[in-house]
Formats: sequence, C-alpha cells, structure tokens
Amino acid sequence: MNPLFCSFLACKFPQPNPLLSSSSSSSSSSSSLLRSTTPTPSSSTYPPFLRISANTKNVKEKLHPTFYAIPAATGARMVVTEKKRPVPVPPSSPLVTIFNSLDDFINNFIRLPLPPSIDPNHVLSGNFAPVDELPPTVCEVIEGSLPLCLHGGAYIRNGPNPQFYPRGPYHLFDGDGMLHSIRISQSQSQSQSHGRPVPVFCSRYVKTYKYIIEKRAGSPVIPNLFSGFRCLAGCAVAIARVLTGQFDPLNGISVANTSVAFFSGHLYALAESDLPYSVRVTADGDIETLGRCDFDGNLSASMTAHPKIDPNTGEAFAFRYSPVPPFLTYFRFDAQGKKQPDVPISSLSRPSFFHDFAISERYAIFPDIQLWMNPVEMVMRGGSPVGTDPTKVSRVGIIPRYAKDESEMRWFQVPGFNILHTINAWDEDDGDAIVMVAPNMLSIEHAFERMDLIHNSLEKVRIDLKTGTVTRQRLSQWNLEFAVINPGYLGKKNRYVYSAVGAPFPKISGIVKLDILSASSTTDQECIVAKRMYEPGCYGGEPFFVAKEPENPEAEEDDGYVLSYVHNEQSGESRFLVMDARSPDLHIVAAVKLPARVPYGFHGLFVRQCDLKMDS
Repeated sequence: MNPLFCSFLACKFPQPNPLLSSSSSSSSSSSSLLRSTTPTPSSSTYPPFLRISANTKNVKEKLHPTFYAIPAATGARMVVTEKKRPVPVPPSSPLVTIFNSLDDFINNFIRLPLPPSIDPNHVLSGNFAPVDELPPTVCEVIEGSLPLCLHGGAYIRNGPNPQFYPRGPYHLFDGDGMLHSIRISQSQSQSQSHGRPVPVFCSRYVKTYKYIIEKRAGSPVIPNLFSGFRCLAGCAVAIARVLTGQFDPLNGISVANTSVAFFSGHLYALAESDLPYSVRVTADGDIETLGRCDFDGNLSASMTAHPKIDPNTGEAFAFRYSPVPPFLTYFRFDAQGKKQPDVPISSLSRPSFFHDFAISERYAIFPDIQLWMNPVEMVMRGGSPVGTDPTKVSRVGIIPRYAKDESEMRWFQVPGFNILHTINAWDEDDGDAIVMVAPNMLSIEHAFERMDLIHNSLEKVRIDLKTGTVTRQRLSQWNLEFAVINPGYLGKKNRYVYSAVGAPFPKISGIVKLDILSASSTTDQECIVAKRMYEPGCYGGEPFFVAKEPENPEAEEDDGYVLSYVHNEQSGESRFLVMDARSPDLHIVAAVKLPARVPYGFHGLFVRQCDLKMDS
C-alpha cells in the first residue's frame, strides 16, 4: 500500500507498559551451555549503531532525523544519511495523554464488540504472544550435527511482535517486526566446542521509524493498517496526531514484519506498506538495523515484501500497489542495487490486492485476484481494509521482464484463481507458454478475517501465449501454503516444492515435499512424495531450502536441507530443525534447543557466510 494512504488506514491502541515475555528471561535459567555474548541494548532513543554521514554533523537537536540507508558508490557498506523532520511530541506532553484517553474512550464505548480476527485477547494468545528482545546467546545442539553448508551462515525469520499490548483492535499482520536469527558460528574456544560450529540465537526488533517514535513516547502513536482505523472516530484521532506533530507519515509507518530479502550484497527487512529497512547480522550473531533505504532517492514509495532475485544475474524484481492510479507499478534493481525506472501498469481499472508475483526467465507474472483495497468499508462500516469481490473474474497479467512500459502487458482470465503467494514460474515452448505454481485459496472470503477456514489447493497453471488457452492442474488436496523451492531454480523449471501444512492456518503442523513434475499434465494427482508431521502440540513455520552444494551445477535439485523453527506448546520450548530434503520422512539431521520462545511468524531465509561477509 502507498505509505501516504496507509497512514490514515488504522489506529494503534496504547498500553503504558511494554510487553516483557517471561520466555525472554529463560536464558538465565538455561543450562551452562547457554551464555550471553553481548550486553543488553542501549536505552538511547536511537540505535547506537546508526552512522551519520559527514554532511549532517550540524543537525539541531530540535529536529528529528529519519535515517535512510543508501548503497555506497563502491558497493561496500550502506551509508546512512538523514532527512530532517519535526521532532515528535515528547512523552511528557499533555497531548499524548489526551489522545491516549480518546483512544481509550473509542475502544471502550464505540468499537465493541470485537470479532476474533482483531480481538487481541484471541490473536495474541499462546505462541502468538510477543516476546522481548534477546541478545546473542549460544545454543545447544541436542540432536545430530549441523551440516557443513550451514557453517558461518545465518537463518533469519521475520514476524509480528507488538512492542505494546493493544487496548483495542489488533490484527495478526499489525505487530512490529522482529527478526529471529540463528547464526552458525565457530567457537573461539575449541575446548568448549570440540571444534564444532556453535549456533548463536538472537531476537531483535527492526528499528523502524514507528518503533523508535513509540518507544520514545512510551505508548502506541502511529496507526496500524489492518485493525485500528475501523471507525470515523479513530480516523479523526489519527489525523489529529499528525496535525499536532506526534508523528510524520512521510517518514513511513511500516512495521517491517513480513519477510527478509538479500540482494545486491545487502539484507533487508520488508513490509509492503513502506520502503525496505536495511539490516545486518554481525559477526557475533547480533542483528542491527541500518536504516530506511530509498536507493539513492529512486524509491520514493512502498515496495512488495516478496521481491524476486534472479539466481543467475543477481537482479531483483519488485513492484508496489496503491489505492490511487497507477494501481500497480513494476520495477527492478540491477545486480549492483541500482533501481531502474518504474513501469506503471495503467490497465487496471480499480485498486487490487497484489501481495506476491512471479518471474520466469522472460516474464514477470502478476495475479489479479478477487481481493481489492476497500478503505471505505473499513472506515464507514468497521470492515476489513481488504474486501472481496465475488463478481470479479480472477486473471493473470504477463509482461516482459525488461519492459520499458506496459504496452506488452497481457491479461488472461483464470476464474477462481486466488493466490496470495506464488511458488515458481517458468517458460515453455521457447517462451510461447508460461507455467506458474501456486496455492489457490478456495475460500477467498475468509482471507483476512477467518484464516482458520481457508483451504489452499496447490495448482499448476499453464498459459499459452499464442492461443490464450489456460489449463489448470491440481497437485495436492492437502491444505498447503508458505511453500518454497531450491532458490537456485527460481524462474526456471523445477521439480520439487517444500510446503507448510495448515493445522489449520495460521498454525503449521508439518512440512511436505512434492514432485510437481510427476503428475500427468491432463489430470489432477496427489504429488506429495515425502512428509514430516510434527508431534502433537508442536507447530512450526515456513520451511526454507538450503542446497548442500549451491555452487555445484551438477548437484541434484533436492540435495540439501529444509530449515524451520518449531514450538512445543506443551513444554513451551522452541527449536531450530534441520531436515534432510531427500529422505522420505524429511529426517531430522540436527535440532537446536533455543534459549527463548519463538512466536509464530511469517517469512525467512538463510544467508550464507560469504554473503554475510559481503554485508559486513
């Protein structure tokens, strides 16, 4: 969503005391193998690691700097510059108390009752409850051993973790972004580790503008997107906060809680409501936020949380969508991280909800589904900001990857094809056909309000670009989402998919492996060839595939490992699992006991040692 629009979509509901999860203190009671490796973070208003460029040394204290990370000309480190904005109202200001009281009145007398999808007592129950930050802490490998291909690298997963407990509505997608990282480091003490790699776990908030402003104020200030703005009174309070200087929407309102991406030598935390935030994993396993990145001023609006990185060229392809024309804009970054010109897509007649897309070697593919942005319904009737249009016919748009304009954009109707995430796409018949694999939501009306009622059917869709013929094939009857492939096959024809199993969603009860090329091209067929279902009471997250030999062109596609965090709701223990991707039961080759609870979250990735060094 366009960040200027997003600032008036929702309201955050304050609670004076930040959340401190009891699980965050578990490291003190862990075994002797668990030890803190860094001190607790500074209590300063701004993170101490933000470096200010030389031309900002005379900044006046009365101006609040917003930090933008811009790639240096050498392609080395990110250089942080600043953009001056009015300082927010200090915590002692009577205005903060007044607006918090107005929020309380609205929540207690106007917004009731709350449906389960935005009731914080329901949404933040169990392992969806937030945790406190945890500095780098050494973990114990309690089963097996960590594979060599993981050594020196880091697995990082993003997810919502509200800094303050909401007094009013709260949606699962609204929480502040928190990164949970496990870096496989080499111990400095060979006597302690016996030469084995040492996993170091860390949980840190993404230090967004929203996070810093609200930490300074001691309560929520900046509106949420999915829950808070569901009445006119809340809208008025949000506008009043802007007019009285409590926050500036031009600085961004993102929670950066959706995904993590690595391209052009840098790591980013992403949410589609704002610019990316540059982050990095340090040598000791800590996570630092470097700043909000506008790519040398060339990215002025929001960006998808699902950019596609070509494994051969290093280019990153992305888009943004907006409630105002152009409703969709396509763009890309070259291998050095330089953003290329926008390609506005003006053939859309109304704002649609574009969360993800796909690329092949020749094309970018956009699903235009039966969800659309509906702020009027949200504000006037208390509904969801994303509405359903059952009369709309879903379609798929295809445009050349290097298009200069939308003149070659073509749309193909695919009735009932409603996808939030894509898995992969590739070209066939020398570019005259496109194949896309994605989970299709069979109950689109429940997409945001009752995720537990959603059933996803994994489908393969083939579009003949010459004849316009669209054929579809169901690959599994299981409820599958959050699926991944070997990253080296993105945009190319692949055989294997690794998918999470809904328990139902948003909980995940296991992981399955599918052979999507084994099925007949004319009939539906169950393509699951391996699976691992977790023990009763245990739930995991999105899997991620790591190739055993990523630089070996002769390696088999499935020769590698599947990674995920898993939480035991009965014992309260969280683990990091490494599974053999080639075994029929996705055999666990390593399990790491984590020093703190890891809440259920969204998307993650593994960054190899050589890439972490590039970003250092």
